[in-house]
Amino acid sequence: MFVIGLLVFFPRDIYKKDVSKLYHTLKKQLPFIIIIIGVVIFHVLEVNIIDPIVTDWVGIDFASKLQVIENGFVIKLAQQHWIPSLVMFFVTIYIIVYLFILWFTPLYFLVADEEKSMKTLSYGLLLTYTIALPFYLILPITNVYTYYGIQSPLNMMMPGVEDFFYMTTTQNNCLPSLHVAMVLLIARSTSFTKNKLYSYFVYTLAMAVIISVIYLAIHWILDVVSGITLALSVQIILKKTVFSKKSFEPLINREKG
Repeated sequence: MFVIGLLVFFPRDIYKKDVSKLYHTLKKQLPFIIIIIGVVIFHVLEVNIIDPIVTDWVGIDFASKLQVIENGFVIKLAQQHWIPSLVMFFVTIYIIVYLFILWFTPLYFLVADEEKSMKTLSYGLLLTYTIALPFYLILPITNVYTYYGIQSPLNMMMPGVEDFFYMTTTQNNCLPSLHVAMVLLIARSTSFTKNKLYSYFVYTLAMAVIISVIYLAIHWILDVVSGITLALSVQIILKKTVFSKKSFEPLINREKG
């Protein structure tokens, strides 16, 4: 998918750019790149070191509470509507397509010099993770298929992929859904680019990812709702702080002076 992305979405003049211009772009966006890398590193540490310790300390799986509230809606949907071809399609969306937009998008922002988009993505990622982390630690919630003890749809279609996938996440960091919050953040970030084709493409994939987490019995409905709420809240916070006109007033006044 990276090759397709390079051919279809990358700016046509990218290969004509002077190396010094690319270096200037990298230098200008370096703070945003550092934020993204920093969050990713901390997330991996949280998943592999911090989360197991805190989960044992909490000692409760709150998935049973969600099961009572939702009355088994997601698992019933899976049992009644799982079709091998659709399961394979949504597993591909959940793993391959999600990872593609997760990593290709910041690369595109960097190369295309989409500074506002990169700023939205990096600050939004930091806010999203900061808000979600306490929930992951204090409210461990097992994903749907694990809670009900049914076969993993991921391993069903791609044997062994779950072991690789859960190196960077856990089966009880469900509420709010980071998949949902992240795809909506990325989609919103692309809306600031000049490449509207890529923006429409990502918005379409974002909807497919959200459907996949329910269809594959990975997330509870409340996980998805809270993920959407988190994404919207982050955008409101960014609009009122980072992208507020008041935040630019000192710079404007300095230039006028």
